[in-house]
Amino acid sequence: MARVALVTGGVSGIGAATCKALQAAGFAVAASFVADEAAARGFREQTGIATYRWDVADFDACQQGVAEVVRTLGPVDVLVNNAGITRDASLHKMTREQWRAVIEVNLGGCFNMCHAVIGSMRERGYGRIVNLSSVNGLAGQFGQANYAATKAGIIGFTKSLALESAAHGITVNAVAPGYTDTPMVAAVRPEVRERIVAGIPLRRLGRPEEVAAAILYLVSDAAAYITGETLSINGGQYLR
Repeated sequence: MARVALVTGGVSGIGAATCKALQAAGFAVAASFVADEAAARGFREQTGIATYRWDVADFDACQQGVAEVVRTLGPVDVLVNNAGITRDASLHKMTREQWRAVIEVNLGGCFNMCHAVIGSMRERGYGRIVNLSSVNGLAGQFGQANYAATKAGIIGFTKSLALESAAHGITVNAVAPGYTDTPMVAAVRPEVRERIVAGIPLRRLGRPEEVAAAILYLVSDAAAYITGETLSINGGQYLR
């Protein structure tokens, strides 16, 4: 029987590429989303991957959403916490709402989703969790104190959960992508994108499929002895 993989924010960008990679590797895949029903419908029609709608910032909705995935596909063996948002502003201009929204979705969502699956994984003695951090969680970024804080927090969260879970056959790792060709990065002003690319040693944006390949490795049997680690995929950007 196929293992079940759940990817949050799974209908576009890195999430969609991850869903497709997992499906190609033989997983039964579920993709969650929160807002864009049209994108979810198109993704579902294109791939045949089941989609589920809930807000990862809502603890109860995560519990209910995971329960629905379990009812339709089976217990979750693999969780990829990919869902995230930005609300950029320098700190002296940042509103409390901009801070709160990013914290609750990016870091709170990681807690909510892990909480919803970890009990079952512990009972069954198996699980793979991959949390999406960011190069900006490692290096910081002007105008992203909220986002960088969540992505740095995810690394500490990952290490702690890895320690708690290792004895139960569960690995917990993080992936820290650099700037990747996704809708989030496409929304950045062209002149800003040009400056970003100029600062990347490989002189290009990453591709979602490249991040997905790393995630697929971390949830595979080949990575069974890797836990609590953060894998950076950033074209050498953080070397400087």
